[in-house]
Amino acid sequence: MLQTNLFQIDEETPWEDLGNGINRQIYGYDDQIMLVKAKFEAEAVGVLHEHHHSQVTYVESGIFEMTIGDKKKIIKKGDGFYAPPHVWHGCVCIEPGILIDVFSPHREDFLKS
Repeated sequence: MLQTNLFQIDEETPWEDLGNGINRQIYGYDDQIMLVKAKFEAEAVGVLHEHHHSQVTYVESGIFEMTIGDKKKIIKKGDGFYAPPHVWHGCVCIEPGILIDVFSPHREDFLKS
């Protein structure tokens, strides 16, 4: 079974630069679930995309214009969203911030071979 260490320490967890003002830290995961922290600079765009994973996201900081399907909403610290499998979603960062994403199953495309 695929899994990470039992503990992930922020200072020891590397950031991956995705370009265009977005960085990502991969936290704990196994075959069924994955926690990811995504840091956005102002005006960074999480392009519209879809995937077979269920996604639940918590806004740790910042302000985002979030699109899920045909709905748009401004979300800020303390808010969250659910993106069902195969539903197009994406965001525009209005004020710099961090999103905490949970995926089920894990995002195999985030892991380097």
